[in-house]
Amino acid sequence: MEYDAIVVGSGPAGFLAAGRAAERGLSVLLLEKMKKPGRKLLLTGKGRCNITNNLPVNEFIKHVFPSGRFLRYAFSHFYSKEILNLLERYGVPVNLERGGRYFPKSNKSVDVLRTFIKWNEDLNVKILTGKRVEKLLAKNKVIYGVEADGQRFLARSVILATGGKSYPATGSNGQGYELAKQLGHTVENVRPSLVPLETEGVLAKKLQGLTLKNVRAVVWVNNKKAGEEFGELLFTHFGLSGPIILTLSRIVVDELQKNNEVEITIDLKPALDEQKLDTRLLRDLNEHGKKKISNMFRSWLPSSMVPVFIDLMEMDPDKACHQISSKERKQIRYQLKNLRFQITGHRPFNEAIITAGGISTKEISPKTMESKFISGLHFAGEMIDLDAKTGGFNLQIAYSTGWLAGDSAQGT
Repeated sequence: MEYDAIVVGSGPAGFLAAGRAAERGLSVLLLEKMKKPGRKLLLTGKGRCNITNNLPVNEFIKHVFPSGRFLRYAFSHFYSKEILNLLERYGVPVNLERGGRYFPKSNKSVDVLRTFIKWNEDLNVKILTGKRVEKLLAKNKVIYGVEADGQRFLARSVILATGGKSYPATGSNGQGYELAKQLGHTVENVRPSLVPLETEGVLAKKLQGLTLKNVRAVVWVNNKKAGEEFGELLFTHFGLSGPIILTLSRIVVDELQKNNEVEITIDLKPALDEQKLDTRLLRDLNEHGKKKISNMFRSWLPSSMVPVFIDLMEMDPDKACHQISSKERKQIRYQLKNLRFQITGHRPFNEAIITAGGISTKEISPKTMESKFISGLHFAGEMIDLDAKTGGFNLQIAYSTGWLAGDSAQGT
């Protein structure tokens, strides 16, 4: 059972690594512990697969943590154009959507997965599923293979692309970190990222199911502003979710781990500053003086939000608009601009889109993705200490690091 290169993990990073190594004429074995390959890829983009993003490299790396500069070399060799070309070659056309996001025209992630599988098969990559790698084989700091289910597979290069810990049911349960640690690698603080947040009290629960668009969410850490995002938000039975909350969750998770006090305020009227909003409220209240305040609120907020909002402010819903005092108007204005939620925690790994933390980039060559400790051992994808916001960024990191690892793998 000898190969030039063995790739562990059949996510996007693993497929790109195996395919590129095989393109170079290497004999390649791709091992996957699940019964079917690429299960996590099928979940991306809510089943649509947000393939990549069209940002130029200099802008893209600003959205990668903790250091996007590590990826500059990888991106210079394989970037968004290259992955789109590969898909096009296999008959998967794409659409460019809002925010520079690319999706398959079919809106089916399975089309992307089928391309990766077919590309690998065309290049004679041997794909074995149901094979759990338990040990990396190395001697004198040189890799020479892996052990999977008691069976040895030998190779001059091994590429670990086992994913992080998010969505463990798809196979990414953090096992790759343990394999790397066996050979002396450092695993930086592993925690969920792009994850929904839990809030104190029942306010979010009362609003569960409601989606708000074009709102601004601001993170406050110990009463100091720590970040903000504009866009879409979703209330759930446990707290807050939606694209802008997922993006902000990286800040929140890190601050919660430090036991800091974290709050999120939602600006429901971001297009209006305090003065303009106050002018509008005053005008509406004067023009509709005999109207009940609960009916007036329906012109300011989604109808399902009105009773919750009035209850929050402890107002009489039947009170006439002309009876609203200056103090009450200011209270309305404040809540519309600062709907406040105390953050008590975050959801677990099985609800996190991505994993933050992982194999330290200080221990990996940015030009080969090879371990600085173990010759012939390479890393790719989510298991590296790199993560980014939503929008196709994390998948592109997987493709580029996978391709570079496959491009650098040495044969026998």
